[in-house]
Order: sequence, then C-alpha cells, then structure tokens
Amino acid sequence: YNDNEYDLYPFSGVQCDSTNVTYSQTIAPIIAANCNVCHSTALASGKVVTDNYAGLSIVAKNGKLWGGVNWQSGFIPMPNGGTKLSECDLAKIKNWINQGSPDN
Repeated sequence: YNDNEYDLYPFSGVQCDSTNVTYSQTIAPIIAANCNVCHSTALASGKVVTDNYAGLSIVAKNGKLWGGVNWQSGFIPMPNGGTKLSECDLAKIKNWINQGSPDN
C-alpha cells in the first residue's frame, strides 16, 4: 500500500517524474517500502536480497526484478500477496534498469 498523493489522486495534477531516477534517492526507498521486509540480507526469501545495491543489482540485471514487480508471466508477482506497484513506481524502476541499474 502506497499512501502518496500521486497514487491516491492520479488526476490531481501531480506528475510522475521518472526521468531523474537514482538508486539512492528513488529506487532504494521504493524497494525499502515494498520488498525489504521479505528480501533483506537477514531473510533473503527466494535467495533474493534487495536491501543493498549489490543484491538488488543482481536481480535488476538478470530480469527478475522487472519480471516480478511488473507481474509478468513466468514470475511470481511482487510484492508477494500485495498489490502491484503504482505505474509511477514501475516507470521509475524501468528507467533505472534501462540506464544499466547504476549505483548512484
């Protein structure tokens, strides 16, 4: 559940800026809010770690991150048992992956 203005009121004039995406300021907070409870270094459900750049970059580069969060066929929809990420968050993640998943 994402309690932010864009998700609650998508037509309120709030725009989704998916162009200036960085790991530290954009991606890490999205992942922390939606993934780290099951995929932390201490838990690593499915042997996937998302609470640090090294772990997240592996699944970003091998396609598992995008397949899971975008609910693609052949992947377990993530967050598991939750709701799909907002279109804005998905656009930010996709842009970061398309940039080569930089540690910035």
